[in-house]
Amino acid sequence: MPSNEQTSGDAKRVRWFDEKTLTPLIADYAQRLDSYLTAAADGVIDGAELAAQEHRVVALMKEVEPQLDPKLHEKVTELLCELTAYDIMHSLHIMQEARPKTAFRG
Repeated sequence: MPSNEQTSGDAKRVRWFDEKTLTPLIADYAQRLDSYLTAAADGVIDGAELAAQEHRVVALMKEVEPQLDPKLHEKVTELLCELTAYDIMHSLHIMQEARPKTAFRG
């Protein structure tokens, strides 16, 4: 069984984080989505692609949110916010690391 899956009864669940490194795996899965691969293929995300992704997110939220009891809704909301903050911070970190380390002195 791949390390990113666990068996729960009869169903396989995709793990949300790596058991060994304790790093989130969600971004890795997102980068394998057909919607992401199609949008990112040309190296540019245009407004229409972003709007389509937003539509998919809202549709899933509408489907899942009513199924959550109030306590679980609170926890999932916190998880989504923390995950979004992590993704933003991770993106900023990557951009900062990619900057030249020396300043131009001309």
